[in-house]
Amino acid sequence: HSPASLIAFPFEESFPMKCEATGNPGLEFRWTKNGQDFDPYQDLRLITLDDSGTFIIPNNGNLTEFQGNYRCFATNKLGTAMSEEIEFVVPNVPKFPKEIIDPIEVMEGQSVILECNPPKGIPPLEIYWMTIRLQHIEQDERVSVGLNGNLYFSNAIKTDSRRDYCCFAAFPRIRTIVQKTAMSVVVKTNSLLERKPSLLTPTAKESHTYLMKGEDLQLECIAEGFPTPKVEWVKIGFHELPERAEVESHGKLLTVEMVNEEDEGKYMCRAKNPHGEVVHYFHVTVEEPPEFEIEPQSQLVTIGADVVIKCVVKGNPQPSVAWRVNGQPLNDRGTLLFTQLVLFSENDPVGLWLHRSKADSANAVEGERFSVHKNGSLEIHNIMKEDMGEYSCFAQNTEGKVAIAATLEVKDPTRIVDPPRDLRVLAGTTIQFSCQAEFDPSIGDDFEILWEKDGMALNGSENARYILNDGVLEIINVSFGDQGFYVCVARTPVDQDVAVAQLSVVDVPDPPEDVILSEHNGRSVKLQWIPGDDHNSSITEFVIEFEESQHEPGSWREMMRVPGNHHSALLKLHSHVDYRFRVYAINEVGRGRPSQATERYKTPASAPDKNPENIKIEGHLPHEMDINWEPLSPIEHNGPGLEYKVSYRRQGTGEDWTEHMVKRHSFLVKNTPTFVLYEIKIQTKNHVGWGPDPKIITAYSGEDFPSAAPEDVAVDVMNNTMMKVRWEHVHKDKLNGHLGGYRISYWRLRSLLDSKKTHGDKHTLTFSGERNHAVVTGLRPFSEFSLIVMAFNSRGNGPGSHPVSFKTPEGVNDTEELGSLMTLNISADSNKLHLQDLEALSKYKFYLRCCTRVGCGPAVSEERTTVPEASEYGQQLLRGISNQGWFIGLMCAIALLTLIVLIACFVNRNKGGKYSVKEKEDLHPDLESQGINDDTFCEYSDNDEKPLKSSQHSLNGDLKGKDSGDSMVDYGDEDTHFHEDGSFIGEYSGRKERVSMEIKGNNQSTA
Repeated sequence: HSPASLIAFPFEESFPMKCEATGNPGLEFRWTKNGQDFDPYQDLRLITLDDSGTFIIPNNGNLTEFQGNYRCFATNKLGTAMSEEIEFVVPNVPKFPKEIIDPIEVMEGQSVILECNPPKGIPPLEIYWMTIRLQHIEQDERVSVGLNGNLYFSNAIKTDSRRDYCCFAAFPRIRTIVQKTAMSVVVKTNSLLERKPSLLTPTAKESHTYLMKGEDLQLECIAEGFPTPKVEWVKIGFHELPERAEVESHGKLLTVEMVNEEDEGKYMCRAKNPHGEVVHYFHVTVEEPPEFEIEPQSQLVTIGADVVIKCVVKGNPQPSVAWRVNGQPLNDRGTLLFTQLVLFSENDPVGLWLHRSKADSANAVEGERFSVHKNGSLEIHNIMKEDMGEYSCFAQNTEGKVAIAATLEVKDPTRIVDPPRDLRVLAGTTIQFSCQAEFDPSIGDDFEILWEKDGMALNGSENARYILNDGVLEIINVSFGDQGFYVCVARTPVDQDVAVAQLSVVDVPDPPEDVILSEHNGRSVKLQWIPGDDHNSSITEFVIEFEESQHEPGSWREMMRVPGNHHSALLKLHSHVDYRFRVYAINEVGRGRPSQATERYKTPASAPDKNPENIKIEGHLPHEMDINWEPLSPIEHNGPGLEYKVSYRRQGTGEDWTEHMVKRHSFLVKNTPTFVLYEIKIQTKNHVGWGPDPKIITAYSGEDFPSAAPEDVAVDVMNNTMMKVRWEHVHKDKLNGHLGGYRISYWRLRSLLDSKKTHGDKHTLTFSGERNHAVVTGLRPFSEFSLIVMAFNSRGNGPGSHPVSFKTPEGVNDTEELGSLMTLNISADSNKLHLQDLEALSKYKFYLRCCTRVGCGPAVSEERTTVPEASEYGQQLLRGISNQGWFIGLMCAIALLTLIVLIACFVNRNKGGKYSVKEKEDLHPDLESQGINDDTFCEYSDNDEKPLKSSQHSLNGDLKGKDSGDSMVDYGDEDTHFHEDGSFIGEYSGRKERVSMEIKGNNQSTA
C-alpha cells in the first residue's frame, strides 16, 4: 500500500493510492475516505487498475478536493483485509507575511534577539540568517541562531549595527526558500557594564522534553551577560555525558542522535562568567511509538488445536492492543476478551469491553475460546473451521499506531488410523510395518510419511534392506541389529501424528560356553556350562548329549534334560564307557547349536545293572517253547563278556531249574508237553559279575488244534432272515490252548420254491470269547440252510460239529425289514442319491437321517418297489418294428444260435457230476485240512486289524434270468464279526460271480 502520508507536490504528474492484495477465492476492493465509503470508479477523473484496488490521482491542478484520509479493504468469502490509513496532503506554498519592521536600537553590551517566525510548511525546515548580499551572519560564543530560528546576541557591540539582517526559511521537500523582510539593528555607544549571566532561552528554571525513540535530542541554552557567559552541560546522576552526546554551537547546543531509553533522564546546563552563573534543568522523556517485538505469523492449524497468534508490542507509553478478524472487530464474532481493548476511530481512542452475544452462547465451548494475553498475543482454544481468516493486530499509544495481519488457515487434523504393530520375528525373515494416516484433502502432495529408528531417519537410507513404499516399511533379512523402536511420522505442513512400534528379533539360543566336567566320582560326574545368548526368547531347557567311542563312535545321543534356569547337572553313567558330553539349549523358537564337546571321561567296568526286559514266550509248534527277550544295549553291558542265563521249569512240579548260558537274545525249549505252564527267568552276567536277581515269569508251552467239536448244536429260526444258534462249550482240556472263540459256517442248500438242490457259497462268522450262542442275520427267506460250529485257538480251528439243517419261512410283504441295513454316508451339499444293481421287482425301505459330529438325529423312512428288468421293456420297444422283414430274419437267426448254445450247455452240465458228493463233503470236513488251511473259513482273529466291510449285497445282488428262483443273491466268502450278544456288526460286501467250488471232505466221504 501507499505510505502513511502522500504529499501532492506540485511538480509531480500523478499520485498513486496503492492497494494490492492476494487471496483465494478472488478479492473485491473498496475504499473509505474520512470514514465514509468512497468509490474511485465513480469519479472519471481518477485512473483505476484492473484486478487491483489501486487508483491514481492525476495532477490536473485541482487536488484540494482529494485531500483526506483513505483506507483500503480487500474482501472474499473467507474474510476481509484492511490497510493502514493513507493521508493525502495538498501542501500550500509557505510565505512570510508582508510587514514593516522598525529598527531595533540597543545599548552596547545589552542582549539582542532578532525573531524569524518562519511560516508553516512541509518539514523539514532550515533557517539561515544572511545579509542582503547573501552573506552569512558569523556565529560565535556571543552570536548564535537558536533552534526556533531566532538570532541571539549575548551582548551587542558596535559592529553589530547594520540594516540588512535577513531570515531565510528553506523547505527542501517542496524546493522552496522564502525571505523575511530585512531588519535593522542600531547599537548605541555606552559604557560597558559587566553583569552575571541570565538565560535568553529557555526562560524558565526547568523544562520537559518529550522525544520518540530514534529521534535526535537537542537541548539548547543561550545566555546573555558580560563578559560573554560559557555554557557547561551535565546529566544528573552521572559523572559525564553519554558517549553519543555532542556539544555544538560553541557549547550552547547538546545533541544526542537517535535517542533510546538510556538517554532519558535529567540534564542541566550551566552558563557562567566571573560575576556568577545560571542553570536550567531539562527533564528528557524518550517516548516510543508502538513497535512489534514479535509480529503475528500466518499459521496452518488443525481443528481442535489451541493456537497462539503472537503479537508482542513495545512502546513508551505502553501501547494498547486490539484485534480484528477479517476486518471486523473481534467482538462481532461473539467472543469474550478478558482484557480492555482500544479500538481506533477517527478521533480519540475509545475504550470498550467486548462480550459474547447470546446467540453464540449455545454453541460455545465451555470456557472462553478467545483470550488476549497481557503482552497482546491472541490465544484461541479448540480451533474450529469458522475461525479461519485474517487476524489483524492493532497497537497504539500517544506516539503512533501500527497494525499487522496474519492469516489463520484451519485444516482437518492428521491422524494415523492404522499404526504399525509391535513385531516379534525370527531372524532372517522379512517383515513389514504398515502405517496409514488420514489428512486434510486440500493438503495434497504436501503429505508425507517418514520412518525413524531410534531417532535416525530411514527415508533416503542407503541400506538396501530397507524398502519404503506408500506407508509400508519392509525390512529384508531381519538381523539382531534391526531391533529397536520404529517411529512412523505422518506429517503435513500443518501438523503431524506419531506412532511407535517395537521390533524384537528372536532366534534359537547360542551354544552354551565353558562346558566342563567336575566332581568325578566313578560312575557319576558333574557337568557345568554357561548359557549362550537366548536371543529374546527365554531358554526353556538344556539337553545333554553323550557320545561313546566303543560301540557307536561319532553318534550323539540324548542323556537327559534340565530346566532352562539350571546351569549344571549331575550325570549318572554306565560302567566301562568312554564318554564325551555336549549341551544345547532350547527356546520357543527351537533347538540351538550344540556346545563344544568336553574332554573324554571313561568309567570303570562293573557287573550288569539290569536283566533283560520284554520277555516273550511263543509256542509255534505243540512241543516247543520259544523264549525271546529284548537284549541289553551295548552301553548297558557295564563290561566285557556279556551273557544271559536262561532258567525254566514246569510250575507246581517241584522240578529243578534247567539252566542254559547263551549270548544271543532267544532260546528254544524243545520236547515240551502241549500247553503246559512254565516258570522262566533270565539273568545277565559279564566278566566282572552277575546282574541282579531276575524276576520269575510264567508262560505256557506251544498250543495245538482243539481236539473236540461243540456239542448239542441247536438252531432257533427267529424270522425269515435271522436265526439263533446255541451250543455247548468245548471242555478246556480239549482246547489245547487259549480259547479264541467259536466260528459258525453255514451255506444255503436250496430255495424252497424249487426242490432241486444247489450249493451256495459258504459263509463263516467268527465270535470271539467264551460264549455258547450267536445270532446270524441276513439269511435268504424261504430257503434251506446247513451249518456247523467249531472252536478255535491261536493254533487254528478245531473239528466241526455235526451239521444242522434248518429252513427259513417265507418273506412277508409288509414294512418289516427283510435284509440287513446298508449304511451310506452322503455329503451335506447333496440332495439326491442314485442306487444301482438293485433286485428287480423287490421292495426296499430307505431311512434318512442328518448327523453332526455330536451324533445323528431321528430318521425318516420311505418304501419303494423296483421295476422289472430292462429286457421286459425292451420287448415293448421291439413290437413297433417286429413287422419289418429284415427284423424277422434277424430274430430267426438269433433264435437258432441260442438253441445251439443251450444244447451245448446242457450236455456240459451233465458231465460235471452231481451235487450230492459236494453236500457230503460239506457235512464232513477234514479236521486236519481245517487246521492247516484256515483260508477255507476266512476267519478273523482277535488281532486282525482289517476293517469290517459294509455289506452292500442286499442292494447289489443280480437277478439272473437264466437261474431259477433258488439262485437269488450271491454272497461273498468273507467273514463277518459279531458283538457279544450276537448282533450283526459287519455286513457282507463284494459281489462275486458264481463259480464251481469243491471242498475236500474227509476220507470217509463217498461220491
